[in-house]
Amino acid sequence: MRFEMLGSLRAVTREGPESVSAPKVETLLSVLLIRAGQVTSTSQLADEIWGDLPPRRFTAAVHVYVYQVRKSLAAWSGAAEPDEERLTTRPAGYVLRVDPGELDVADFRALAADGRAQAAAGRHEAASRSFARALSLWRGPALDGLAGGPIVEEFVRWAQEARLECEELRIEQELALGRYDRLIAPLRTLTAEHPLREGFARQLMLALHLAGRSSEALTTYREVSRTIDRELGLEPGRGLRELYATVRDADQPLAPVA
Repeated sequence: MRFEMLGSLRAVTREGPESVSAPKVETLLSVLLIRAGQVTSTSQLADEIWGDLPPRRFTAAVHVYVYQVRKSLAAWSGAAEPDEERLTTRPAGYVLRVDPGELDVADFRALAADGRAQAAAGRHEAASRSFARALSLWRGPALDGLAGGPIVEEFVRWAQEARLECEELRIEQELALGRYDRLIAPLRTLTAEHPLREGFARQLMLALHLAGRSSEALTTYREVSRTIDRELGLEPGRGLRELYATVRDADQPLAPVA
């Protein structure tokens, strides 16, 4: 069995993907997965499920939802009885056990870490492959469509930022490998989708310039500058300004990224 959170929440079994139909049970399972291997208190689970308006007997209600998760875990693994070994009760709350290879988020972290290590060693091809494999785990926004409280919201924010950072790092490796032309179209899309993220704008400018399209790189800077001024009342950061000056004043394209 494998749990997937990089998209809508689901469990992948031998029979195929399985989902949780009850929203509150889905929220509870998501929180336990986010905090896999850690004790999550009943009050924390109540905050995620009901926010500031828990029912009077929320402890009993949480216990019912935990039982329903145990039944689902048993069904997904082919067991006859609710699985109390994987989802255990502790004096302070509940702990969900997730084994290596059973959670897509853990695999994403491991692949991204490998990509960083490969990049630091100058192995750009291997790094690009690791980052691409990490990104391939995503099926959509993390926990897509799930309602939750602070634990879920913080996880979703982290996951979105980690995904974008991984994409930036992958593109850096592709730039280092001299694949400028193939990067331009996807970078235009990323810049349009994330107009205030200067990393993608810098990479687009660099790819255009190194591909011999410096005038387009300068146009990109002006468009990004206008957007940042309109949305934030600021000018682009120092790195983007310096790249603009370098491209504007260059007689020849920059040396390839190392």
